[in-house]
Amino acid sequence: MKVRGQRECRDCGARWSYYDTGSVECPDCGSLKSVGVEGERRLHTDSPADLDLSDARELVDVQPLREVADRAGDLAREYVRKRGFVRGGDLLALDATYLAALELRHAADVVGRGLDLSDDEEWYFLALLRQADSEEDQRPDAAEVPESMRPIRGLAATDAAGEYRGEMADWLDETDAESAGIGEEAGRDALETLDSHVRRVRALDGDVTPETADLLVAAAREVGQYLAEGDADALASARDRFERLRV
Repeated sequence: MKVRGQRECRDCGARWSYYDTGSVECPDCGSLKSVGVEGERRLHTDSPADLDLSDARELVDVQPLREVADRAGDLAREYVRKRGFVRGGDLLALDATYLAALELRHAADVVGRGLDLSDDEEWYFLALLRQADSEEDQRPDAAEVPESMRPIRGLAATDAAGEYRGEMADWLDETDAESAGIGEEAGRDALETLDSHVRRVRALDGDVTPETADLLVAAAREVGQYLAEGDADALASARDRFERLRV
């Protein structure tokens, strides 16, 4: 949606940024009577959100794993629901926490309905639960993903890259490409190619190698880097990854 970022409370006169709070409620007095005072409306899809999995981790030693998974999945799902990739007209990066939350959500769904999980599958889920809310990408390495859980990483990659691609396209629709220092045709071609790879992996229900899933995410991030920063090297790298994804 497009919103005016700066708001003013009609009751106490305080001003704040909707882009920072995601709320029309006055942070000073709590009034819901506010008005946008910024002349320009800007595309904005991201809301303030923190992924905190401590509630689920506390259940690990006291509840069945299925109940732990249900709680972890709820927390990851709520976080993902609030997140977006455009803040006040600025295109954001596809960050590690969002990606890990998606992977944890899919893993939690499998664990939550699983009756006979292997030790490797339990380890994979617990590793995600332990690390997903860190600020860096601390997911298990591709080589550590159990073969039975490969679709989990693939589906998380398609969800992340697909959602990011959609918001990048919306952002480009609202952006003067020349002023941003990017080629609009090059950007749209990259988005179209990314979309075709997302659709292919999704059609396979995510059942690709973890390395392929990670390659898809890396390409999406580099397309975003090109659009946000005009980084031609990032676009060239994304194109190279696309070629490798075709193999």
